[in-house]
Amino acid sequence: MKNIENSTMFEKIAKDITDRLNFIEACGINAENSSAIKQVDFFTSHEALLLNYEEALTRKSSLDDKWYDCSAHMIWIGERTRKLDEAHLEFFKGIQNPIGVKVSDKITDDEFLRLIDALNPDNEAGRLTLITRMGADKLKDNLPRLVQAVQKEGKKVLWTTDPMHGNTFTTNDNIKSRDFSTIMSEIKSFFDIHHAEGTIPAGIHVELTGMNVTECVGGMEGLDHDALKRNYQTSCDPRLNAVQSIELAFKIAEMIE
Repeated sequence: MKNIENSTMFEKIAKDITDRLNFIEACGINAENSSAIKQVDFFTSHEALLLNYEEALTRKSSLDDKWYDCSAHMIWIGERTRKLDEAHLEFFKGIQNPIGVKVSDKITDDEFLRLIDALNPDNEAGRLTLITRMGADKLKDNLPRLVQAVQKEGKKVLWTTDPMHGNTFTTNDNIKSRDFSTIMSEIKSFFDIHHAEGTIPAGIHVELTGMNVTECVGGMEGLDHDALKRNYQTSCDPRLNAVQSIELAFKIAEMIE
């Protein structure tokens, strides 16, 4: 019975992929006439948690005589290490990479604006990405005030959302997990709020894998708490598996359309 259910589920995914490929071809884009389909620009990014690692890979460019962290194209500061008077912020102020910072519902409007000024004093477009990580319910109450504060002061920032970290819970069996529906709820609120405020929802920050793990509940597979024990592999943060990741991508594509 389970094999039949899985077969039906993958047939639905395959049909959806086929429909989207047909749509792309109907627009006149195919492998023969589009170089964009044949090549990919690939960029790397990670949290700059260990400063001794980041400092060891920081170099002065011979082209502009400025400092760059060569460990990745873009790096970000986490929610727990973004304090204005601590080392992570000082390090980020001295490099020219595009940078990001995670912010939760705990940040005040004043602290938020001071953080932006410290990391992007020249108000340079593309320099600073704000990554909200609040949880589905808290995002609805707190993102509008932060967006309005930035708009009022004319700050040039990019807005992305991390719908994973604010929605973590522990089961009765002491297993850390996340619910697919709650993740989608935060993403939808993120899009809705930015559309309402006239700003751009520029990106999604998620943890996922192409493997068939069972670390997050929900999704079209219908994974429940008992299913988590089937193939739980992460040592830290629960990830969306292959099917959940594809479902997430299609749902976001529908929001964009």
